[in-house]
Amino acid sequence: MQLIVDILICIVYNTSMLFYIGKQIREARKCLNISQAEMAKHLGMSRTTIGQIENGTVPEIGVRKLIRILEYLGLELRVRPAGNPPTLEELREEVIS
Repeated sequence: MQLIVDILICIVYNTSMLFYIGKQIREARKCLNISQAEMAKHLGMSRTTIGQIENGTVPEIGVRKLIRILEYLGLELRVRPAGNPPTLEELREEVIS
């Protein structure tokens, strides 16, 4: 279990990954027609924090906070070794999105 947590922390703090995750969060939130303020209130966060997460400019974000946001939006975080090509399932999901 510790290995998974270490991998998640590594992924979360990768700057380009934060931009990607933030973009996915913003798109899911908009699809669900939820405002930043509404989401922030439900999760006990500030609207500014939600905006920073969505823009990839948040100074830091804990894994638990990120997981709460993802669960609220019906998303999940997947972990795979860096540099591996996407799986067939991941490619199919990109086409559907």
